[in-house]
Amino acid sequence: MPEHLTYGRYLHLDELLAAQTPLSRPEAHDELLFIIQHQTSELWLKLALHELTGACDDLAGDDVALAQKRLARVKQVQKQLIEQWSVLATLTPSEYQRFRGFLGSSSGFQSYQYRAVEFLLGAKDPAMLDVFGDDPDARAVLTAALDRRSLYDEFLRLLARRGHDVPADVLARDVREPHREDPRLVEVFRTIYDDPQRNWDVYEVCEELVDIEDNLQLWRFRHLKTVERTIGFRTGTGGTTGASFLRRVLDLSFFPELYAVRTAL
Repeated sequence: MPEHLTYGRYLHLDELLAAQTPLSRPEAHDELLFIIQHQTSELWLKLALHELTGACDDLAGDDVALAQKRLARVKQVQKQLIEQWSVLATLTPSEYQRFRGFLGSSSGFQSYQYRAVEFLLGAKDPAMLDVFGDDPDARAVLTAALDRRSLYDEFLRLLARRGHDVPADVLARDVREPHREDPRLVEVFRTIYDDPQRNWDVYEVCEELVDIEDNLQLWRFRHLKTVERTIGFRTGTGGTTGASFLRRVLDLSFFPELYAVRTAL
């Protein structure tokens, strides 16, 4: 153990607490809130990526119990991310306008960690790499997430190893492409949901995945409502369409068959 290790040195608090640099002139009081909100979100996303990557490896190694542990932690991280919108929602339109013009072309759309989370959950989009063409570190993280099997891919492969009738072409698909809803998988999940006691551990994973998607959709909804109350339907920073774009992505699903099976039961 290093000698003279203090709390501050262990956490690199000097660097961490010096990383909030408001750009507005004169400095707007509320810009600090905006910076901390997004910096802490990125820290939680870093942990979510860490746990999701571990859960993918666990499923690939047939360790369902450890994967469930990691997914349970991801859900708690998601709760923190969701609740943070309540803090940012205290920022009124007038307060935001005092520093919004200083943000330039920066936008939450450029969060490569959020995109990597989406990739690991199965929403692959190779075109997103072009957004980070001038950031090799971000591009490397996204490329790694794009090239590996998603959490859903690993789960389907585990089900196939357990004897469930997962179609061979689904298992052999190009992992760089987004998952597309497949009615054959609904039948696979129906066998699991028809006999949860016999399939208890994978049944629980199914419900964990639904929880994670529900949480992500709630996060998206809270993001949308916070944007609406702060800038209405104006164009977002970085040229995005703001609330209109956020409303459209509410319809995107990561695990569509896990919702479709509820109708089939």
